[in-house]
Order: sequence, then structure tokens, then C-alpha cells
Amino acid sequence: MNQESNTLSLVLIKLFKGVLYLEEEPSLWQHLLKLQAKVRDYVRIIGLDLILQEDEGVAWLKPKIAEDGEEPLPSLVPKRQLSYPVSLLLALFRRKLVEHDASSGDSRLILNKEDIVEQLRLFLPPGSNEARIMDQIDTYINKIVELGFVRRLHNDSSKIEVKRIIKAFVDAQWLHDFEQKLQAYALHAGAAQGE
Repeated sequence: MNQESNTLSLVLIKLFKGVLYLEEEPSLWQHLLKLQAKVRDYVRIIGLDLILQEDEGVAWLKPKIAEDGEEPLPSLVPKRQLSYPVSLLLALFRRKLVEHDASSGDSRLILNKEDIVEQLRLFLPPGSNEARIMDQIDTYINKIVELGFVRRLHNDSSKIEVKRIIKAFVDAQWLHDFEQKLQAYALHAGAAQGE
């Protein structure tokens, strides 16, 4: 295997496993930029598109959208059903990223776990056991870490960095739809308490 084939394989394997970040693997990122056309050609054959956001320093694979008259291929990328608390946290993180981008020049958004807990407390039943709440929130955060949207800081596990990839998956339409569901839920909960 020649050097370029080996490098192409490394880039493809990384993308098949998940998201490639410039800041985490700068050398592999440079190879992706150089081999971008070959990567696109290769993944197109199996029904995927390369999404490359150079300004955000992030790349991933996404199922190709079938064109008119074209039969869609089975999806290689599984869709995951998210629980309500995980969806709520994703919406919170995405909203915080929008606010951060509007008010700060720093590209990294770091949140304290205490701030996250306070934001989520608005949506939790009153009088819940504090230790149980903290354990549950840790479980939800860990799920989002697994999904690749946030990471815990190595030097302080009580701080969480929101990765910019969240912008691609939790877009304005998703946020709008989720906020409508939250409003409907609040109306339903308010009506139930008023009875």
C-alpha cells in the first residue's frame, strides 16, 4: 500500500467512526483537506456525503439525500431516539452556544456543571432529591459526551466544553420544534395543576 492510500484509509476510518476535529487531530485534518476530493468520491459510492466545515474545524459523514426519481439507499448512519432530558440538555447547550457566539470572541464555550443544573432545575419536579438530581444530570451529560456534542475538561471534570458540531445537528428548526413541544408540555402541565 502506498503512502497516499494509507493516509486516505486513515482519514476514511476516522470519518466512519465519527467526527474529525481539527483541534484534536491537526495532522489528520491536513490530510483530509489534501485528499478531500478522493474522500468525497469514495464515500459517495456508498451513499454518504462528506460534510466539511473548515471555519469550524469539523468534518463528518452524512447519508446522501436521494435526488428526484432516485431510490434512497439504506442508511449506514443510525438515527438515535433521544430521551426528553437529553434533548432538553442539547437544546440548552445549543442556545448557550448561540448566546456565546453573539457576545464573545472566544470560539470555545465552557460551562460549569452548577450552571447546567440550575438551568435544568426549571424543568424538574419540585422537591426532588438533590443527590439523585445530580446523578441523573451526570448520566444525561455522559450520554451527550458519548454522542460527541460535549466533552469534559481533563483538568476540571465539573466544566464542560460544548463542541461546535452541535450547530450542525441541533439547528434552528430543531430548536424551534423542541421549544414548541416544551410550550405544549408547559400548557398541559399547567392545565393539569389547575384541575
